[in-house]
Amino acid sequence: MSLSKSKASGLKESPSMELEATPDDEVFSSNDEMQELWPLGEVDPKRARFPCCIVWTPLPVVSWLAPYIGHVGIAREDGTVLDFAGSNLVSVDDLAYGSAARCLQLDRKKCCFPANPAAHVCARSHEHSEAGTAISWDDALRSGARRFEHKCYNLFTCNSHSFVADCLNRLAYGGSVGWNVLNLAAFVWLRGRWLDRTAAVRSFLPFAAVSCVGVLMAGWSFLLGMAAFSLLLLGWFVLGVYCLKGLVG
Repeated sequence: MSLSKSKASGLKESPSMELEATPDDEVFSSNDEMQELWPLGEVDPKRARFPCCIVWTPLPVVSWLAPYIGHVGIAREDGTVLDFAGSNLVSVDDLAYGSAARCLQLDRKKCCFPANPAAHVCARSHEHSEAGTAISWDDALRSGARRFEHKCYNLFTCNSHSFVADCLNRLAYGGSVGWNVLNLAAFVWLRGRWLDRTAAVRSFLPFAAVSCVGVLMAGWSFLLGMAAFSLLLLGWFVLGVYCLKGLVG
């Protein structure tokens, strides 16, 4: 009888023992445990390798009138640059409109790579899930490229800045999923660096030449016209991004 009782009690105790052991045995993935962030290679402009960088190059004609406007791309961890170069076209290792003039290397530790909904390290987990999450830097760029391979290019509504901003939102870079063409452009200009003096000259020389020729031919009113053009362009993007949401991608 005592033996049967001990067996019965053992059968009753085993489920509780298993339940108590389950939390100790279960492994929950976290942003830190999910993957090792291996060291990145050096930025090498000669080989066009910019690991985890945003790169910028001037646009023909447009940058001659407004030098702060350009074309941007974002690089994978191996330094290969991806950029939205035209309708249904995301170029790989072939930056449109020439070699990079400015670059800004980003910190992968400021990204959120959730393996599951409970593994978010950013404060805006719901918004991040809606924007699209990724398990690695390259995974975010791959997802962004797939989306923009089905989009039409338009300088005023869906351009290279739209693509890079989408990738940053998938990364939740800096804990934000509110990246857009305006704050991205400001981020690159304020935090980026010129690759060399030649790159800076190449970016501003056409603007200086057009300004000088315009003043000689039309007087100082030409500069007022250029300033008005810049204000109208800036106003369009402010309107499209913040007032008419969805107009500018």
